[in-house]
Amino acid sequence: MIIRKLFRFENTHIVRGCSTKRCRTSIHGHSYKVEVFLEATTLDNAQMVYDFGLMKGGMQDLIESFDHSVTLWDKDDKGYIEAMKKYSDRWVELPVSPTAEQFARVIFLIVDLLLVNTVFVNGEGKISVNSIIVHETDRGYAKVEAKDVYSEIMGIINPNNIIFSKGVMEDWTDCDLWNKVLNGEKIINPKIV
Repeated sequence: MIIRKLFRFENTHIVRGCSTKRCRTSIHGHSYKVEVFLEATTLDNAQMVYDFGLMKGGMQDLIESFDHSVTLWDKDDKGYIEAMKKYSDRWVELPVSPTAEQFARVIFLIVDLLLVNTVFVNGEGKISVNSIIVHETDRGYAKVEAKDVYSEIMGIINPNNIIFSKGVMEDWTDCDLWNKVLNGEKIINPKIV
């Protein structure tokens, strides 16, 4: 069974190397919609795949890290990166270009790692990410599945190279959430009594 949760964020970027001149040469923004599809073969104690309320915790914090942020590609011009970090409190640096395709891959990876480190305590079965859809505009989106995220052909994304600014992390419920995920620390869901 598959469930879907919709997230939204406003973000700005430059997409170097693309064919559209405006996109590759000017900072611009989009109103992104992110659809997270989770799947399981069993249901929890409430007969759900996964409680939507639980997705409002760490998962929402990590996805909304991109909200009102500038997303930077670590291979971009160093002067540009430094200026954006100097003048923007909220930024995320990625080891890939901030295209809709790569946003989808990065968000899949982030959610997948979060779920792998989550201790489920309400009778959930094995929950996994089925797919992620990132709508960059109302007319265009990118959809990824695990085969796309962990593809050597598309390039392996090292999660240690996904860097969130202090201004982003301060808005999380747990300021150390990403470090805990990277270090494999267990995140325990609240128990329903």
